[in-house]
Amino acid sequence: MALQEDGSAVTRKKTGMLKRAFDEMHGFDDGLRKAYQAYDAWLKTTHIERLVEKHQQADLIFRRLGITFSVYGSEEGVERLIPFDVVPRILDAEEWRIVSTGVCQRVRAINAYLDDIYHGQNILRAGRIPAELVLNNPAFRPEVLGLDLPRGVYVHVAGIDVVRVGPGEFYVLEDNARVPSGVSYMLEDRETMMRLFPELFPLHAVAPVNHYPEMLLRTLRSAAAPGVVDPTVVVLTPGHFNSAYFEHAFLATQMGVELVEGQDMFVEDDTVFMRTTDGPRRVDVIYRRIDDDYIDPLAFDPSSQLGVPGLLSVVRNGRVTLANAIGTGVADDKAIYCFVPEMIEFYLGEKPILNNVPTYRCAIADDRAYVIEHLEELVVKEVAGSGGYGMLVGPTSTAEQRYAFKASILAHPERFIAQPTLSLSTCPTLVDGKLVPRHVDLRPYVLTGETTSVVPGGLTRVALREGSLVVNSSQGGGTKDTWVLEG
Repeated sequence: MALQEDGSAVTRKKTGMLKRAFDEMHGFDDGLRKAYQAYDAWLKTTHIERLVEKHQQADLIFRRLGITFSVYGSEEGVERLIPFDVVPRILDAEEWRIVSTGVCQRVRAINAYLDDIYHGQNILRAGRIPAELVLNNPAFRPEVLGLDLPRGVYVHVAGIDVVRVGPGEFYVLEDNARVPSGVSYMLEDRETMMRLFPELFPLHAVAPVNHYPEMLLRTLRSAAAPGVVDPTVVVLTPGHFNSAYFEHAFLATQMGVELVEGQDMFVEDDTVFMRTTDGPRRVDVIYRRIDDDYIDPLAFDPSSQLGVPGLLSVVRNGRVTLANAIGTGVADDKAIYCFVPEMIEFYLGEKPILNNVPTYRCAIADDRAYVIEHLEELVVKEVAGSGGYGMLVGPTSTAEQRYAFKASILAHPERFIAQPTLSLSTCPTLVDGKLVPRHVDLRPYVLTGETTSVVPGGLTRVALREGSLVVNSSQGGGTKDTWVLEG
């Protein structure tokens, strides 16, 4: 399963991974799984009409709280309600141990890689990652070369997308190291379940997640420059038209810090200040939810009205910290994803706990030829794509779609990777008044400050359309509460 020296996946051809879906509740039809025993007993005494009623109540709660997201280009309107399913996804303690230790290991390696890439570039000198893949990457930011960050942390908040295909068999599908979103839905999903089904929680030893904002604030405060005793932390948002604005406002409120836009801050005397009714106040840590290109119009996109002019110079002089740091995109590019196992071995001297999905890089001739010949079997992704866009799911694609992707791959092979079509695990889901299996993934949120840690759970995303493997909310997916059982 190891990559060849050029990073190609040809040694893993014909390792097809599409098989019968593992059911989170019943496994491979081999009986009720232990993690679901108490829930199943409750479910057998509960009429389906009650679940439908609770589902409707959840919709009202989410609408009242304004838990919506924007779909860019939608003709139906700007805001949509996040679909929420009232049937939880449950993991036992051992399953969570595998996932949690695996994602923390991965983020530790990614942080070490970023610190290296912007300093000595030892992994490139060792030939473990092709240098052109990193140095020619649009997300690589030479503006921060040689920049020493507090604790050497670049990715303070990571979202690692994990899928399951069998008992104890988890894979990492994607790393999100820039501005990962969705954690507010994890928290609101739990709050809603506790409100709608209070009788369920005494029956289960469900690990809490509501301390995440406290952990996040502690992580951000730890990112302040050495010597700053009582750092001022802010959340920087592009504004209320952004698809994740609810989350930005929610997290700022939960942490008790200011939510600001670029126009609310300015640079003076090599310091970042925010405007307040009591006058300017120094800012030490910025939890930014704005992409690199727009963070500072003097350094990057000059047309940006979202960032703070001169911010990069203050970052470089160590008088303000950005979380996540500028340049982290060179760690979560889908082509770079192929090499995270190499990072784990190179920097940590460990074997990966969680495997990658075998991946074909279309920039490599042999991989490209295989992908072109097997488009109907593979999932093809743009390396810079996100949100379920720029993707071909071969088994459900049309001949016209495959023809278009073939032309794009041949024209710009470096922009695409491909993977076997995983049969993601399924979880019982309430659809049209019935409990039916729907495919799910899991995004745990990993925080890195003084240590690297993760709250027990994460955002379970569910593909609500029958047979769909695309769980993104922008593509019609919903969310579930994720229960990790203690003990």
